[in-house]
Amino acid sequence: MLSLPLSLLFLILFFLLLPALFFLIQIGIVGAAFRKLGLSPKMALFIFFLCLLGSAVNIPIAKRQLWGGWSFSLSPVMADQVIYLNLGGAIIPVLLCLYLFPRAPLRSTIVATLVMILVAKLLTKIIPGVGFTIPVLIPPLVAAALALILARRNPAPVAYISGVLGTLIGADLLNLYRLGVMGASRISIGGAGVYDGIFLVGIISALLTF
Repeated sequence: MLSLPLSLLFLILFFLLLPALFFLIQIGIVGAAFRKLGLSPKMALFIFFLCLLGSAVNIPIAKRQLWGGWSFSLSPVMADQVIYLNLGGAIIPVLLCLYLFPRAPLRSTIVATLVMILVAKLLTKIIPGVGFTIPVLIPPLVAAALALILARRNPAPVAYISGVLGTLIGADLLNLYRLGVMGASRISIGGAGVYDGIFLVGIISALLTF
């Protein structure tokens, strides 16, 4: 059976729902939501679209050598393992977090982010030859619940910041020491198994503003 990655499914759904989203923007429903995030509706849609396209862009930031096995001459073979930053799953979301920080209650944001880091760390699994993975729906749902509990008056930025930073730190950064047992030649921070969860964080945090 042919299966599509979630990022591709999101892109297809984005284009299918785009006319409806523009209609809702025009009548003010979506506009009121995104204004609470400090974004215009068109800018928010543009950022989500960039995140979708950016999921295919990985920027190399580091390289390390691994033992790749033995050659016919019985000499050990060294293989390169390259670490990347994903544009749509790490760079753009972190930049948006920096933009939202002044609009978020500091104490609630810090507490929610720390809890999300712990949750992401505990839920992260390693797939040999692939990378780190985390259940797609858990980061956005936990981030939303924490934001509603800790920041009822302004939950959206708390949900987005804690969801993005908690997932990136807990699922990716705190597991970098395990790269040697993965066997993958390419490791993407914010890509592969964590990108879909981070993208959903943005959608659900916007919905929290209604």
